[in-house]
Amino acid sequence: MKEKSNKQGIASTYKSKDTEEFLDIYLNRPIGYIWALIFKKLGVHPNVVTILSIILGAIAGYMFYYPDLYHTLIGIAMLMWANHYDSADGQLARMTGKKTIWGRILDGFAGDVWFFSIYFFICLRLTPQWGIWIWLLAALSGLIFHSKQCALADYYRNIHLFFLNGKEGSELDNSQQQRTLYKSRPWKGNLWYKLFLFFYGNYTRSQEQMTPQCQRFFKCVQQHYGNQLPSTLRNKFRQGSLPLMKYANILTFNTRAIVLYLSLLLNIPWFYFIFELTFMNILFFYMRARHEQLCHSLTNEIEESL
Repeated sequence: MKEKSNKQGIASTYKSKDTEEFLDIYLNRPIGYIWALIFKKLGVHPNVVTILSIILGAIAGYMFYYPDLYHTLIGIAMLMWANHYDSADGQLARMTGKKTIWGRILDGFAGDVWFFSIYFFICLRLTPQWGIWIWLLAALSGLIFHSKQCALADYYRNIHLFFLNGKEGSELDNSQQQRTLYKSRPWKGNLWYKLFLFFYGNYTRSQEQMTPQCQRFFKCVQQHYGNQLPSTLRNKFRQGSLPLMKYANILTFNTRAIVLYLSLLLNIPWFYFIFELTFMNILFFYMRARHEQLCHSLTNEIEESL
């Protein structure tokens, strides 16, 4: 009975079974749930947990500067620990009802800090052999492709959650809302919040710019249905979107981390950048094409039925 209760407790902290990855369900979420229970008992705010994950991830990157196995294993352990805290902060927020836009922004910022540190120290490590070329490879891999891959995967998962659970069950935002919120707050007393809103607004706008058919679909849905989405439309979108969630999950953390760990253990850290530039990009464009096609098809169905 107690084991069943624990499983139900963990399940209640999932965003959705549709969007949870195998490794998350059977490894990261259970470990994160234990940490979330500890932090809840201690009265720790979810945002504090996120900040701790940022620190751990940044230190992990520093460990990867050293080519020896000892530092590599410490770095891998710390990045895994950071990821468990990253899982725990969201679970804790859902357990305690302390979900805030600050938490959403910090959560996205955490991954950026982790990988900036990882990229920076790997580049320092390889500079004697590669020179400036490793920095150019890392910049192309990280600043252009990695960021777009993760942004689109995050966007598609939240769109899926929106049609599955409604606005309250997702973290779907749009750039117009963020820009309005940004303009409504004075600079005095809101410096950091304004800066966060500015960059977050740019982030959401970049997601929208990558998905023109999706934006057309949202506009059509809003015009014809407002906030009262028909269940048939919800189900059709879910059926078309669900097969793409496995690709969105691959483009986020776990697959990246596994390839990174293997690259470091084999002492070929440059391979991780090549992996992002090739396999992950192919997956990115395939997922985007499939999702855009789904949105285009549903938009035409709505317009033809009215």
